[in-house]
Amino acid sequence: MSVVTITTDFGTKDGYVGEVKGVLATRAPEAALVDVAHDVTPGDVRGAAWILGRIWSRFPVGTVHLAVVDPGVGGARTPVAVRVAERWFVGPDNGLLTFVSRAFSVEEARRIDLAIGGSPPSDTFHGRDVFAPAAAHLSAGMDPRRIGPEVEGGQIVELPLPRPARQGDSLHGHVLHVDHFGNLITNLPNDDLPPSPRVMISGVTVPTLSRSYGAVGRGELLASLGSGGTLEIAVRDGSASERLGVDRDEEVEVRPSPGASA
Repeated sequence: MSVVTITTDFGTKDGYVGEVKGVLATRAPEAALVDVAHDVTPGDVRGAAWILGRIWSRFPVGTVHLAVVDPGVGGARTPVAVRVAERWFVGPDNGLLTFVSRAFSVEEARRIDLAIGGSPPSDTFHGRDVFAPAAAHLSAGMDPRRIGPEVEGGQIVELPLPRPARQGDSLHGHVLHVDHFGNLITNLPNDDLPPSPRVMISGVTVPTLSRSYGAVGRGELLASLGSGGTLEIAVRDGSASERLGVDRDEEVEVRPSPGASA
């Protein structure tokens, strides 16, 4: 059975997701449809990119990831189908695949023919009329060449996101994402952290890492090795974003604790 995941900013009260899933069910009836998220902040391409970067590799080879957060719908951005690590990603070429393409090289990229759905698409609903038919096409195992022409050089748009940097014994990074719980998810890889790290953010120092939320008392600030592979800052039973008054792009510094061995 093939799998199609769906990530959008459509919400669930207007039926837009239902229209997209209706197209998929009609054109690829054997596919298992998996809702990843539909409550992405409207137009938040970066937030959706982070979600895709987190979930895509959890699905089997051959999965088609349909992602539609498309504030430029009907405009100059290119509708694309991109193959990475033997999985297809379908959506607007507006940076949604930034984290995916940073992890693995693009194997193939195609510009989706706007007539792929069989009739002229709505200029305001490419999710239903362009991207869903393309995803169904790929999920059903049809020839990718029927999607549209190759993108020259396989080049796709990447968001200009910060990368970690090392200065002496210190590692400098940024908050990449604030999740539903108010946890601050950074771009500092767990494997790059120094021994016994001290985490500094917004004038506050978290002196040690905690193995879990339960390792601290209610309302206490903690830093931990996040399940997504990077350092996270949280408040047990609370929001670190609200406690510290910070959002995405806040700077984070990590230093070894005094006396820690290298």
